[in-house]
Amino acid sequence: MEFACSPCACVGSLRVLQLPPIVQKHVGLLNLCRAVGSPLVMDPNSICRKAKRLAGKQAELCQTQPEIVSEVAKGARLGVRECQYQFRYRRWNCTSHNKYFGKVLQQDIRETAFVYAITAAGVTHAVTQACSMGELLQCGCEATRNKAPPRPPSSSPSGDGVKWEWGGCGDDVEFGYEMSKKFMDAKRRRGKSDIRTLINLHNNEAGRLAVKLHMRTECKCHGLSGSCTLRTCWKKMPHFREVGDRLLERFNGASKVMGGNDGKTLIPVGQNIKPPDKQDLIYSDESPDFCLANRKTGSLGTRGRVCNSTAMDISGCDLLCCERGYREETVVFEENCLCRFHWCCVVQCKKCMVRKELSLCH
Repeated sequence: MEFACSPCACVGSLRVLQLPPIVQKHVGLLNLCRAVGSPLVMDPNSICRKAKRLAGKQAELCQTQPEIVSEVAKGARLGVRECQYQFRYRRWNCTSHNKYFGKVLQQDIRETAFVYAITAAGVTHAVTQACSMGELLQCGCEATRNKAPPRPPSSSPSGDGVKWEWGGCGDDVEFGYEMSKKFMDAKRRRGKSDIRTLINLHNNEAGRLAVKLHMRTECKCHGLSGSCTLRTCWKKMPHFREVGDRLLERFNGASKVMGGNDGKTLIPVGQNIKPPDKQDLIYSDESPDFCLANRKTGSLGTRGRVCNSTAMDISGCDLLCCERGYREETVVFEENCLCRFHWCCVVQCKKCMVRKELSLCH
């Protein structure tokens, strides 16, 4: 069944029933679509609408292969969840509150750079994993027929006589990379948005490379009586938490840039600063402090946030509460305790009342 509008656009209209069932499952993506409000993240079928005039293959993918759109949606949610984990102790904690999230992403600040990168990485990761799990007909395991044999790990001497070959089911990250690029990268627009588009496209690519360039080799030994006369190896993606950690490091070292006179290049701001490479995150505007609620900047403020009264880092009350002070509050809640496993296969727990002291920002 073909659909002329995007899942995000259709959900908000009477045409929602025209969506294929597999896309209707992801109606919850609507909130994310509205929140991000950009040409890329994450209104995947907004890009599909544009694809009809950009490239026939893209339009065909959107209309005839909604299962890939489904994985794109999963990847977007994966990226936002990881953003919320990585920023859980920061003043801006990657809140998905629609109006405020959209305001943040309208600015070319560090936080926006991270969101674009982690979302592009999430789509790459989700689509690639779906290929390996056999959930997509368009792809499968990585093709290794013409691939050079794997190198032995550093712990294994090269002359130990063990034969190596590719096998198993390696992750086809190239397919996930291409699908992420196709859905996430809107065609570069002319006019005032050129610099912002260049920044967004750069950060999208940085996110994808955080997955693609950090594949790990896994191997399995074969031989009689536990010997290892042959090792079969395959490539696996890094765990997504590793991707988030790596992009957070790039966020902390993000480079400020400005547009060149030609409107087509980006120049690092400041003297003696090396140009950012493809894996670096870039931004052009300084971030607000996010201390107080401000609809214009998308800040929810930190009032009422839980802080650590003994920590000296970003989770500490001094920094998180913006030196406004904090109050101690006792909360009582119920949680599972004294859990026991009963054969087979039930875990039974008791309910315990737990009292906890919290520090909350003024």
